[in-house]
Amino acid sequence: MASADVTKAAQHSDDAPPTTWKHGGGTEVAGFATGEGESFVGRAVTINRPVRDVFAYFRDFSNLPRFMENVERVDLLDDKRSHWVVKAPAGKTVEWTSRITDEAPDGFIAWRSEDGADVANSGRVEFRDAGARGTVVTVSILYDPPAGVVGKLIAKMFQREPAIQARRDLRRFKQLMETGEIATAAMNRKQHEEETA
Repeated sequence: MASADVTKAAQHSDDAPPTTWKHGGGTEVAGFATGEGESFVGRAVTINRPVRDVFAYFRDFSNLPRFMENVERVDLLDDKRSHWVVKAPAGKTVEWTSRITDEAPDGFIAWRSEDGADVANSGRVEFRDAGARGTVVTVSILYDPPAGVVGKLIAKMFQREPAIQARRDLRRFKQLMETGEIATAAMNRKQHEEETA
């Protein structure tokens, strides 16, 4: 981040993603001056765990399908590249290979999809120490939905649209990091048997 961008970010002490700031400048601060994609998603959550723990768990991309509902798998190709398989509407999947473009341990991870992605995307996840409150995790994503606006509407109808998923995934990440599990409405076999008896 350039020094002017650091100054802009320091002036905003709230947990809002930079691109939602009322007085602009957030897109550049979030690292999207040359991002990949036309649609934007920005979400933040505060997790009551130290920044080191939150960053380490997230940085192991094989953990991401545990709380990202639509991510079927992430195959680690090397230290900087990973291949993603993600659920799409109508029982389909989309795939891409991502490359980490910038990273600061316990600070942020920035990425960009490589050429040939089913869904071109780029983004940044920031991890900010919030003192006694834990860690503020801010996710900012730019993406090109397949089939443009129509594809985005279809994805929204099937609850597969990235803005919807980002909010849900961050909520599940918070639950997992704070409690070790993700709350679900699903019943286990014993609960089902008790209810139907």
